[in-house]
Amino acid sequence: MNHYAVDDLTAGMVFDAPVYVDDETLFVPENVEIREQDLKRLRSWKVESVMSDGSPKNAEERKHDFLNAVFASAEYKKVLSFYGSLRDRVKALHVQVQNHERIDPVEIDGIVDGLVGELRERRDELIQYILYGLHGESGFEENAINSAVLSVLMGQSVGIAQHKITELATAALLHDIGMLRLPDSIIKKEGKLTGTELQQIKTHPVHSYKIITRELRYADTVGQAALQHQERWDGEGYPKGLAGERIVLPARIIAVADAFEAMVSKRPYRDSMIGYRAMRTILGDNGRRFDPEVLKVFIRTMGIYPLGSIVLLNNAAVGRVVVVNPKSPLRPAVKIMIDETGAELPNDSGDIIDLSTEKRLFIAQAVDPKEIGKGTTPSE
Repeated sequence: MNHYAVDDLTAGMVFDAPVYVDDETLFVPENVEIREQDLKRLRSWKVESVMSDGSPKNAEERKHDFLNAVFASAEYKKVLSFYGSLRDRVKALHVQVQNHERIDPVEIDGIVDGLVGELRERRDELIQYILYGLHGESGFEENAINSAVLSVLMGQSVGIAQHKITELATAALLHDIGMLRLPDSIIKKEGKLTGTELQQIKTHPVHSYKIITRELRYADTVGQAALQHQERWDGEGYPKGLAGERIVLPARIIAVADAFEAMVSKRPYRDSMIGYRAMRTILGDNGRRFDPEVLKVFIRTMGIYPLGSIVLLNNAAVGRVVVVNPKSPLRPAVKIMIDETGAELPNDSGDIIDLSTEKRLFIAQAVDPKEIGKGTTPSE
């Protein structure tokens, strides 16, 4: 067995095999967090080291243990395959746009039909895949796909007709395509933009509109949704400074989807936000950037704690949001991942607790998946 000094152990540490004080005395089972009171007990016994055939799991290993359990099903594997294929198709489209090549709208229609169909078949799995950031760093392709997914979800919640859902998905998929006609030195710049560069960035909705309506020959309604997605509810946006309901509804929907997607996606220059923190940021807008009614729809669609959010309950258990409750956004249904004793429940085997009926329990905090391996410290 391997020996580990008690002074090297920390609260929240987990071993991949049982840990013993001696040949007969179990300290903690495998995959159970060491608690501060456990360490105090060892020190009171004057124990200097413990033994295990295993080793401590680091934070990244534990995060992947949880996510691998969640995404081990056949349905999630289908989502993984679908997303990878879709990203390749969108990437090819973007290369054509950059090279000013002729683009066949039939290919775009196929992408949109596939995306809407995937949402119909595997809605929850696709949402969680996006919110967990399993697609890696988000670039133009991921932003286009994710914004389209979120826009379609909101459009369906509003009750938009199916043919209009297709137009909304197309506009969301292409809303930033005008960026590809700007110099790489600007769109890939990580530092602060100069005034001149910022003005060039602000031309991208116009470029998107021209590509959509002139090159791809889509309806003007699709082009207007892309043209207006950077307008603000308070009239301080661009390119025309439109305000309120003068901004078309699809553009107001895409604006929320685009902003939320940017927050929950990893970028080369910053990490992603957890879904709850991004939602809280969006809700703090107070009618400046976003249509308040569209935000209400977004809350009903995604929940205050979006699907897949990791949450700490008031009894110290940790769970994953598996059902959003539109009537009570603060009380979703949660699948337990770590019970109140600190024991991890393997293979996604925990019970599902409906917080809308189990009134004794409530969400104390959202938890960043990256922190699971450091104990269940809540994320603010």
